[in-house]
Order: sequence, then structure tokens, then C-alpha cells
Amino acid sequence: MPKKQTAGRDQLGDFAPQFAALNDDVLFGEVWAKETELAARDRSLITCAALLAQGLFPQLEAHMQIAKTNGVTQTEMVALITHLSFYAGWPKAWSAFALAKSIYAPTTAD
Repeated sequence: MPKKQTAGRDQLGDFAPQFAALNDDVLFGEVWAKETELAARDRSLITCAALLAQGLFPQLEAHMQIAKTNGVTQTEMVALITHLSFYAGWPKAWSAFALAKSIYAPTTAD
């Protein structure tokens, strides 16, 4: 079972409670939880592709972290970015690679 999402409430709960609840309970609690339709790993790849294509890099960074947790490998993320560079734009790919490089960088725990 995926980890319960609380980012909406953590970041916007007091300011925009309805939006926070929709984010946590509907988007992540219902849509992302339907693993019989799409695995979390696949949803992560799709979400990263959509965010990269739109140039939404703060959200892309968060979703790359989720993708890594969901089993998307560095090789797969590099392939996704390379493929999208021709459709979404070269500068967006460069920006996405900077994020991916920091997220997939080896840590002392690796």
C-alpha cells in the first residue's frame, strides 16, 4: 500500500483546506491508489513526462523523488528526459537533467 500523502495538508491545509483535501484524498488517495489500472511506477513516469513537457520544474522535482521511490531507475529517467527533449524542448531537458542528476546522485547510504 502506498504511503498516505499529506503534502496538501502540510503545505496548504490552513490556507486552502479544500484544495489540500482534494490533493491528498482524491488525487493521491483515490487516483494514484488505483494500482489495478496503472502501477505507481507507471503513473510516476507519466506524471514526470507531463510536468517536464509543461516546464513545471518545482513539481517535477517532487515527482522525480516519488518516481525514484516508486522504482523508476536512473536509466529510465534519463531515457524519459532524452526522449522528451525532442518533443518538449532542449532547454527543458537540460533543466530536467539537473534535477534528475541531484535526485539520482549516489548517497552515502547507497
